[in-house]
Amino acid sequence: MTSSFSSDPHIRASTGEEWPDASRSFTTSRSGTDEHTVDTGRMEPLAFRDAMARLGAAVSIVTTDGPGGRAGFAATAICSVSDDPPTLLVCLNRNSSASGAVTRNGVVCINVLDAAQADLSRLFGGRTPMDARFDAARWKRNPSGTLELADALVTLDCRIHRTVDAGTHDVLFCHVTSGRTRDGGSALVYFDRAYHAL
Repeated sequence: MTSSFSSDPHIRASTGEEWPDASRSFTTSRSGTDEHTVDTGRMEPLAFRDAMARLGAAVSIVTTDGPGGRAGFAATAICSVSDDPPTLLVCLNRNSSASGAVTRNGVVCINVLDAAQADLSRLFGGRTPMDARFDAARWKRNPSGTLELADALVTLDCRIHRTVDAGTHDVLFCHVTSGRTRDGGSALVYFDRAYHAL
């Protein structure tokens, strides 16, 4: 089976490779004329990325402000955990330019994007300086001191309750302290390395 990857700037480009099964990783050793394939029990990172590209998800901008400074990043790895207490999780790459500020501030605001806001997502998902990111939209400050996107579909003001180290990322378990929803609009979804309206 051949895996191929797009030239999306956020994904490392790769040439296709032949895999016995793209869902598993295999190593091959040779002893004399015998060849042995061993299942390592771990999916290859590139095959995993390719699979996750097919997992459609809502696009949000996560903002923070406080002693660690103002910062924000685009995210799709956000999901509900519990409604009692209202809790969600956010996955944040520790190499992200926002990671230090998020960790120090201990608060975030989840801004769920409308389908018309794909360009804003691109700004917050790239290497654009923080000030330029925030200058591209209208914001208002919420009770925790973070910034809400004025025309987001949903905003959720959160305090980080717990952080779990998971490989290259921190998983932030966040208690939701307040929220706001907007009538109308359509969701921005990221699927197969492209934006879609839903």
